[in-house]
Amino acid sequence: MADFSDIYDQQQMKEHMQYVLKTDKASHAYIISGEDGSGKEFIARVFAKALQCSNKQEKDGEIESCGLCPSCIKAMSDNHPDIITITHDKPASIGVDDIRLRLRDDVVIKPYESKYKIYIIPEGEKMTIAAQNALLKTLEEPPSYIVIIILTNNLNAFLPTIISRCIVLPTRPVRDEVIKKYLMENCHVVDYKAELSAAFARGNIGKALELSSNERFENLKNETIDLVVKLENLEIYQMMERVHALLEPVDGEEKNAKKGIDMRQYEDFVDILLFLFRDMLVFKATENTDHLIFTDKVSYISSVTKKCSYDDISSILKDIDIAKNRISSNVNIDLALELMLIGIKEHL
Repeated sequence: MADFSDIYDQQQMKEHMQYVLKTDKASHAYIISGEDGSGKEFIARVFAKALQCSNKQEKDGEIESCGLCPSCIKAMSDNHPDIITITHDKPASIGVDDIRLRLRDDVVIKPYESKYKIYIIPEGEKMTIAAQNALLKTLEEPPSYIVIIILTNNLNAFLPTIISRCIVLPTRPVRDEVIKKYLMENCHVVDYKAELSAAFARGNIGKALELSSNERFENLKNETIDLVVKLENLEIYQMMERVHALLEPVDGEEKNAKKGIDMRQYEDFVDILLFLFRDMLVFKATENTDHLIFTDKVSYISSVTKKCSYDDISSILKDIDIAKNRISSNVNIDLALELMLIGIKEHL
């Protein structure tokens, strides 16, 4: 049963929601913003369930839904008539008809059995301007019983008039140690893999969950490090052939529409290199493995640090950072990676 105690490291957001539950003063509209995998919908549904609960209880200092009343049981089975998820027919956009039919024309009907009528809009950034204007009419004159919760990974996609009429609740990065503990205790992930997943997730618990169970990520890590090991004996064309082979997208993975590539794979590839050489810098300074991410590659890390200077490793990290920025700026990705690999090869 999902409760506020299951929401990790979102203290500011939880404090606001707890205040609402204690005072019984919900706003008519909220925007929960954060990157994909940050738990926006999970948080929205915990909040919605608690708002509708007819027998709220205090647990460990927080107001929680009881989980036993008819409202909670329906909410947990996604079958609550007064918690409505706005779906859309077109995958790439939420059109004006979606908002008119599923929300604006529906709000005139009072809640069937609860105090509130709650509308959850996932992927809110996909609303067209016309759809946002249709929503705006409801936000300007909302019935007293409605609560609209918009979820988005891009706050800049909204009209200023939409944002000004909502309470914006941004998700915050979850601490690495919290993610690691969660993976180990709740998902039974081994310690080194939990630490690696937490480091790469950059505070995104959803991404950490995905990485910890993603065999392809484990293969990408191993093949990337194997590429670095053999780099000094490879010609430029051989380097790029290996890069293309290990980053080749598979069916069903999200690709860049123009270039036919899986951008997530490219970003993970560069991040693996970044963390690997950061480990080398840490090990060279401390000769201690306690703070390394790639604890299963200590032998290789030690061998490189014996022959490379601080300046060598620092230059490599600079080249990786430059490549990372170039990729995020949509410049020629092959050229960015080629220059980065040449730089790494020169300093190894």
